[in-house]
Amino acid sequence: MSRVPPRTSGYFRTGYGQDFRLIETRWRRVSAALFSLALLVFPFLVGGYYLDLANQVFLASIGALSLMLLTGYAGQISLGHAGLLAAGAFTVGILFKEWNAPFWIALPAAAFVGAMLGVVFGLPSLRLRGLYLAISTLALHFVVVYVGGEYQTERGDYTGIIIDAPSLFGYSIVSPRLWYFVLLFFAAAALFICINLLRSRTGRAWRALRSNETVAAALGIGVAWNKLLAFVISSAMTAVAGALFAYYRGFVSVEAFSLFLTIQYVAMIIIGGMGYLLGAVLGAVFVTLLPYAIEAIMSALPGAQAYAGIIFAVNYAAFGLVMILFLVFEPLGLVGIWHRLQNYFQQWPFKNRPLAGSK
Repeated sequence: MSRVPPRTSGYFRTGYGQDFRLIETRWRRVSAALFSLALLVFPFLVGGYYLDLANQVFLASIGALSLMLLTGYAGQISLGHAGLLAAGAFTVGILFKEWNAPFWIALPAAAFVGAMLGVVFGLPSLRLRGLYLAISTLALHFVVVYVGGEYQTERGDYTGIIIDAPSLFGYSIVSPRLWYFVLLFFAAAALFICINLLRSRTGRAWRALRSNETVAAALGIGVAWNKLLAFVISSAMTAVAGALFAYYRGFVSVEAFSLFLTIQYVAMIIIGGMGYLLGAVLGAVFVTLLPYAIEAIMSALPGAQAYAGIIFAVNYAAFGLVMILFLVFEPLGLVGIWHRLQNYFQQWPFKNRPLAGSK
């Protein structure tokens, strides 16, 4: 007589095929289905303002996931993220203005340009580490912004380059609701690509490089190749995010890609949780929505008119304060908080306390 295992038992794998499942347990499958349904229903329940916030989150998620691959998993520091976003955006702007290139040509072209920049600026990573590598990648930002600014001055307007709405399958993508589904698709595709990359031999090699390059080389891992591959893949994904940003805004200007944008993306992976894809997504949501939340709070205060001139300064101060608080009190970021909440409800009503005398 077969015996049904108790519901409180753990989840055990009984075959090698189970190691390749993206979603392992029944509870996670149900949760993923409900969350996907909520994402599909969301644009029909809210107005244009909240759709724009969601679209900004999707764009930020793609850029944060690409940076998490490079820094959180491969261990390579980069301060040129805004430059890569600008490269993708200006690739779209130049192709549209000069040759009226369609969406399905400009987007792969942006990915190709990003990959080439990843090769050029990934080569110093073979010799440089730490602060020196960060400075060399920072040069990427200034080079791309300078080139984009020169083109904007010579061929575009002084304020920027105007881009018409893209067309897919004969439909012009104009409405925020249609953009929601397009950007949701690209964000989900980016997450799917990252998950499968990290489950492959390449992802395991990146983790080894982050831990110790000398040991990784002793184990037979190609250090130079995997470093360069991390820069290429991350740069290509980032350039695609910049291209989508250009199409979504319908406008490309060099002023949109300041050094502060790079700091925001670094903050996304730190606040979200370094070394976790979920951390990149949570960090993108948090950093993107934080300024709007602060503005909403200040607008609700008595005498809100008096605070209108200092909202920008308050946003900067709050952003820096949040980064400091997470670095000092929550190094694991939002993912660490999420894991503790999960453990609490899984172990409730019992508590997991450290043994006496343990540190």
